Amino acid sequence: MSKKRIVVVCPGRGSYTKENLGTLIDRTSMKEELRLLDEERTRLNYPSLSELDGAEKFKTSVHTKGEHASPLIYACSKADFLEINREDYEVVAIAGNSMGWYLTLAFSGVLDELDSYRLIQTMGSMMEEGLIGGQVIYPIIDKTWNIDPKKEKLISNILKEINERQECEVFVSIHLGGYKVLAGNKEGVKQLLEKLPKQENYPFQLVNHGAFHTPLLKDISEKAEHGLYQLKFSKPKVPIIDGEGKIWQPYSTDLKNLYDYTLKTQVLETYNFTKSIEVALKEFAPDHLVLLGPGNSLGGAIGQIMVQNQWKGIKTKEDFSNLQLKKPFLISLGL
Repeated sequence: MSKKRIVVVCPGRGSYTKENLGTLIDRTSMKEELRLLDEERTRLNYPSLSELDGAEKFKTSVHTKGEHASPLIYACSKADFLEINREDYEVVAIAGNSMGWYLTLAFSGVLDELDSYRLIQTMGSMMEEGLIGGQVIYPIIDKTWNIDPKKEKLISNILKEINERQECEVFVSIHLGGYKVLAGNKEGVKQLLEKLPKQENYPFQLVNHGAFHTPLLKDISEKAEHGLYQLKFSKPKVPIIDGEGKIWQPYSTDLKNLYDYTLKTQVLETYNFTKSIEVALKEFAPDHLVLLGPGNSLGGAIGQIMVQNQWKGIKTKEDFSNLQLKKPFLISLGL
């Protein structure tokens, strides 16, 4: 029997929640690397990942901070990635959302284990002394998961209105399926929360998230370049899809361009997760999308992207739910 072709999708920040405590316990695939990561974090005066994951209680003030959340997510995702049965499944491409780009580099072989951790820990710790701005998430879909053009226009108008204020800067940070993640400076985020019409739990400000993927992180990008210049990039072993929908191929990747995209472009410009999944579907036509844990925070967004593209003939949220019940196309390992 031939192997099933899969595209692996890596989660971003915010995917490790209180439900994920204990994810790393007894994960034999990560046992040795986890020990090394714990030693490295202890050396840097951080609590070990084993300590954080094994805590009795999830503390928002601790577990959601970038310097802790990012490496926790990396370890959990890598355990899932290592446990994919390669006899039955062939990984034909890897993509990710936001921080998931760093995981994509790690799992595709662009960076070795130590450099992967250095990149993830360094970028996760860049705002340790204080967040730069913030992020707000807002829906652009109706109840059937179809895009509502009126909501898209509304967001565009509100961004334009807020940016006319001298003290405000706001941007689209991430295209996330049926949602826009908006980001801005402190005053800009305040205006977003006030001006976006209330809809159930939205607008919602993401906890301990800075203004990722915007020009506001110019200093962070420059600091990262200075601190991570020794990272050794290699060509990916499988195709990887970035936040512009570009495919970086094993034999044709320009390593200087990949480095620049990682530490400059995607730090400062909008991350289009929607486009990356569209490309994954249309260019690779996989048998399944496999979403790594922890959690399932991208499951809905991926379903919404499938609806937008009418993939597998699904046109609504109900269609997606029925497909998942009968013959799941999206395999969420975090569940």
